[in-house]
Amino acid sequence: MTNQYVPPKVWTMNEENGGQWASINRPDSGARHEQALPVGKHPIQLYSLATPNGQKVTIMLEELLALGVKEAEYDAYLIQIGEGDQFGSGFVEVNPNSKIPAMVDRSGDEPINVFESGNILFYLAEKFGHFLPTNAAERAQVMNWLFWLQGSAPYLGGGFGHFYAYAPEKFEYPINRFSMEAKRQLDVLDKQLAKHTYLAGEEYSIADIATWAWYGNLVLGRAYDAAEFLDVDSYKNVKRWAEMIDAREAVQRGRIVNRTSGEEWEQLAERHSAEDIDAVLKLKL
Repeated sequence: MTNQYVPPKVWTMNEENGGQWASINRPDSGARHEQALPVGKHPIQLYSLATPNGQKVTIMLEELLALGVKEAEYDAYLIQIGEGDQFGSGFVEVNPNSKIPAMVDRSGDEPINVFESGNILFYLAEKFGHFLPTNAAERAQVMNWLFWLQGSAPYLGGGFGHFYAYAPEKFEYPINRFSMEAKRQLDVLDKQLAKHTYLAGEEYSIADIATWAWYGNLVLGRAYDAAEFLDVDSYKNVKRWAEMIDAREAVQRGRIVNRTSGEEWEQLAERHSAEDIDAVLKLKL
């Protein structure tokens, strides 16, 4: 192979690598500019973008509100990751890792910062007592699948999605490598969902919310324009599960929050009340 890459003894950043995120990717952490976060009137303040990880949290909050949990009212502010908002001093104070979503719970005497999407789901489930069983065996199953998703999704997003959809050039080896893993994970899900209505059993849980945002969107044709490439229709149990969850009103509401692309009826940059979502969804009628 005449063009084979030979790694140097010590890696240094090559700013000519290109790609969609070349202008903001760097090997260091921390704030790059001063930027205070806005604070709304509700107990929960969310700073996010409608990526799969962002959708997990807004869907969870809308599911709680659908159950009548008024304390789950929230303000959702848009973080434009392409513009580097996640490196503002206010955001870094909430999440030192500079990744969305980040949440602040201001319902108590002192604000509580919560980051990592799986942890935010767990925090909200614990706080409000929904979508996470109290029975030890059932709870363990939910946590099994929640942690499965947290470990698996980077292969789909940062691995397959990056090389298939976002890399500046198409390279056969990484696309093949991550396609194989994405399909293996879809097979894991398909076999589990052949035995159960939902991932952890017969009850909808935070494991379903977390996993649907990634694999549900994928098999519904909303991710990377890759449904045909990955032959998602062959995973019939995943399709059944994805369509069932997609039909939930709270899922339809939550998936559009902090979204700035797509059809007019699925774009809502910020959410501060139920009426904000209502007004957008009416555009679909």
